[in-house]
Amino acid sequence: MTTMQPEPHIALIVEDDPDVRELAAALLEETTLDVVEVENAEAALHCLQERGGEVAMIFADIRLPGTMDGVQLARAACTLWPTIRIVLTSGAARDRLDELPDSVTFIPKPWRGLDVLVEADKAIREPQPPVA
Repeated sequence: MTTMQPEPHIALIVEDDPDVRELAAALLEETTLDVVEVENAEAALHCLQERGGEVAMIFADIRLPGTMDGVQLARAACTLWPTIRIVLTSGAARDRLDELPDSVTFIPKPWRGLDVLVEADKAIREPQPPVA
């Protein structure tokens, strides 16, 4: 008997600034994705360990408090959950862009809502293929 994996339907927002996190959540709640908000990469990894198969998109800041930043989170997620669309954002860490995995999209801060919605639409309609 095979068990079906649930369709990815969660947008995971990883942002330590509550105002920016709320803005991103309000925007992504207008899509068909359910929104889960966390404030650091460690909490994001915990969520991914619990519900990784349900996550369609990670929207994270590069600069995060704690032991991991957004770049490290993106690398871990790309390795362990390769079908998740990952979008990183930052207003200050542009010098880290060369460290991003090829599949990660970068949107500079202040981001435009349309840019975030386009990535959410891609996460819904064009999920990343599993690694062969």
